[in-house]
Amino acid sequence: MPELRQNPATKEWVIIATERARRPEDFPQKPPEIQTPEEIEKCPFCEGHESETPPEIFAYREYGTAPNSPGWWIRVIPNKFAALIRDGLPKREKIDHFFRRMDGIGEHEVLIEHPKHDFTIATMEEKQVEEIFLAYRERYLDLCKNPKFELVMVFKNHGQAAGTSVRHPHSQIIASPVTPQHVRHRLEEAMRYFDDNGVCVYCAMIEEELKMKERLVLETDNFVAFEPFASRSPFETLILPKKHSSSFQFITSDETKEMAYVTKAILSKLYKSLKDPDYNYVIHSSPCHEKELEYYHWHMQILPRITALAGFELGSGIYINTVIPEKAADFLRNA
Repeated sequence: MPELRQNPATKEWVIIATERARRPEDFPQKPPEIQTPEEIEKCPFCEGHESETPPEIFAYREYGTAPNSPGWWIRVIPNKFAALIRDGLPKREKIDHFFRRMDGIGEHEVLIEHPKHDFTIATMEEKQVEEIFLAYRERYLDLCKNPKFELVMVFKNHGQAAGTSVRHPHSQIIASPVTPQHVRHRLEEAMRYFDDNGVCVYCAMIEEELKMKERLVLETDNFVAFEPFASRSPFETLILPKKHSSSFQFITSDETKEMAYVTKAILSKLYKSLKDPDYNYVIHSSPCHEKELEYYHWHMQILPRITALAGFELGSGIYINTVIPEKAADFLRNA
């Protein structure tokens, strides 16, 4: 029989469609994305093409090499097609006493993860992935210092189904002058759970998953990765710090490296077992200028894009998952 499950942190419902459940290994493998040498040669993110991008904001590069020249191994640049732009002040206005608007002030950065074209986090050396996550932390801390910005979000789109337009390995960082309603909802539900139960819902979730272990994929000294009880889609994975913290800005360098290890391990399992599926990941964190919140817990969400949304999901907000989370966890543990 199909099963409705509720996410205790967000109160969102999902349908686990057991009647049409699929074994994890039954998902069709996506065909390889072939690029010609000519297409790769035109990639603006490859080393040696620095003049084809906006001037770099930040880079890890060899000693003595000049900005915007070869010799880097991680490079951060403004997004050439930015969703938000940095110049100006975010002034809110009303139109006809009803609608509200403001200029699109913010930051939109691209973090180029490797000088070479055909790498993914799953296939990079662990040290390179550590440096990617340390760069996330550096940019997050820097952007959060700006009083214009309420929220900084680090995210990655991998593959066409996840929304990427450039195959070269990269992530993005957006600093927004507003806290979106979706984020406010997560914060409010976490606060409501804390008020009712006296404990952070994510801390309670970690304790439950470590006790039950059936959805656990990976555990280290400071992090845990598991398939959520109410997974919205096949192989959705959450990575959380065991120690309570509401914001990514409070992570230490050593914890950042450990988080990189866990993320690479999960993405390597997906790469190996599902043949490099398209996916998104995002780091969910509290707004920049909040102090440590006792009711919220920052975390990373990895969402493979191996099924498509349809009308019911878009209309109701209830996702249909055709892989039982416990089976997905077992599959990934053994990948």
